[in-house]
Amino acid sequence: MAVQTVAVLGAGTMGAGIAQVFAQSGFSVKLYDSNAAQLDKAKQSIEENLATAVSKNKLTADEKSAALGKIEWASAIESLTADLVIEAVVEKLEVKQQLFQQLAAINSPQTILASNTSSIAITHIAATTPNAQRVAGLHFFNPAHLMKLVEIISGAETAPEVIEALKEVCTRIGKTFVVCKDSPGFIVNRVARHYYVESLKILEENAASMANIDLLLESTGFKMGPFKLMDTIGNDVNFAVTSSLYEAFHQEAKFRPSRIQQQKVNAGHLGKKTGKGFYDY
Repeated sequence: MAVQTVAVLGAGTMGAGIAQVFAQSGFSVKLYDSNAAQLDKAKQSIEENLATAVSKNKLTADEKSAALGKIEWASAIESLTADLVIEAVVEKLEVKQQLFQQLAAINSPQTILASNTSSIAITHIAATTPNAQRVAGLHFFNPAHLMKLVEIISGAETAPEVIEALKEVCTRIGKTFVVCKDSPGFIVNRVARHYYVESLKILEENAASMANIDLLLESTGFKMGPFKLMDTIGNDVNFAVTSSLYEAFHQEAKFRPSRIQQQKVNAGHLGKKTGKGFYDY
């Protein structure tokens, strides 16, 4: 299952970062979004990221141009034929299932269909997809062009050769991969969830201020405090993942979503991408 061409659905922060990673590694990439403005924003973001790499002597100007030349900006889902298709859209099962059905219909049975989901079971996504054995999880971390780790998730029906192909792909794009079975939150989000949940509980109990919680955790060695990190990820995304794990673990109390974060989402205070979250930007 040699992968040469890649299609990425969703030109948000994650999708754009994933597309950049593959383009820099020499893959032909199609980056799709139904929103033309979002595609323009993704293009600007990728150009800025590559320019920063050039300024830090991590890329040459020619390598920057070559990477940009590898990306095709797509607004028609019918054009998304590739050896590997990666979905990076909203964290809703029914949306992902519908997309995978569409993608399966226009691609060959050998095309690998991968989801960048943070918490939704790959087995559930694959359940309604023809040739479910070709569906897997390929979970990048934000920012995808900088973070080295990728989780490769095997669903109940994922074929071993698909996992092997994804391992090879991760090696080619310079990522460190870990293979895990399909379980709620996989590895990283299951463990890291409490970095956010417990910090929010401390805030709810008025045991410490938001700024002090961030300051204390950064002082112990974390690169970013939990509230700054939630604003960077997006409170809508972070809340959705917590809610997904809460339901997947049959409403186990330690995964209970925070009312404070839910209020932020309801108010549209999603973090850096909207200019206001736990902090103002």
